[in-house]
Amino acid sequence: MDEIKALQAFSALSQETRLAVFRLLIQCGQDGCLAGDIARKLDVRQNTLSTNLGILQGAGLIASRREGRAVRYFADFEGIRGLLGFLLENCCGGEPDLCQPLIEKIACAC
Repeated sequence: MDEIKALQAFSALSQETRLAVFRLLIQCGQDGCLAGDIARKLDVRQNTLSTNLGILQGAGLIASRREGRAVRYFADFEGIRGLLGFLLENCCGGEPDLCQPLIEKIACAC
């Protein structure tokens, strides 16, 4: 991940509703969650949610899949690993391989 993408991800997460959506989708794991269920669980209007989901998806933090008329959203664990990797890329005195076990531990491969 480059600096521009990292800034986009942090910007996406710097809003209360988007952070709540992101955390909920991480909790949902590989099953994800339907957009309507996200709206109900977080008590967010559908149009507001749609805008926030688009921002998170544009930042590479979530993904979606159409299921008939509904859309299911998922945390994009590859994107999350990319962001964590960016944060830790120059850690450990220039030996980022030392941090790899930490990245793998905190970023599940769901």
